[in-house]
Amino acid sequence: MVNIMIVGVGGQGSLLASKLLGHLLLRRGYDVKVSEVHGMSQRGGSVVTYVRFGEKVYSPIIDAGEADFIVSFELLEAARWLPYLRNGGRIVTNTQQIDPMPVITGAAVYPENLLEKLKAQSAVDAVDCLKLAEEAGSARAVNLVLMGRLSRYFDFPESDWLESIDACVPEKFRELNRKAFALGRGQD
Repeated sequence: MVNIMIVGVGGQGSLLASKLLGHLLLRRGYDVKVSEVHGMSQRGGSVVTYVRFGEKVYSPIIDAGEADFIVSFELLEAARWLPYLRNGGRIVTNTQQIDPMPVITGAAVYPENLLEKLKAQSAVDAVDCLKLAEEAGSARAVNLVLMGRLSRYFDFPESDWLESIDACVPEKFRELNRKAFALGRGQD
């Protein structure tokens, strides 16, 4: 059983990322369960999606200490969900920082040196996904950059990932999303 949490802020494309991942895993013959928890997704609040796959999956929920991967669209979200990462698990994260409402209103301060703190507690693969998405042609493609990054940890052919992109993304956005995926996958 492999447990993946996709975490971010509403409107960043985490639902497309989980749909793409679910499609890929089903095509690879796995039993897959996906559970989307929207939270305040329409207002920029925290969003989490659970993706579990294996020979037989009975529940879509991932408990604390069970996630093999946390794929994060934003650093603070990676830190928020860190207790769910299992020992030996990995965080794949965008280095972007998005101020939550308490920071915007002045009631809190965005934590300093967050990436260093995360690296001190777990294995972290951090990339400026926003920069790569913009290089691909749209800041909205951060989700596909992250999927490209995540793909490096699975022994699935790149062609399988690209087929799932084609199946899940409208035709007019496919080339952009394929480029974003390739930039995330190829970044060292």
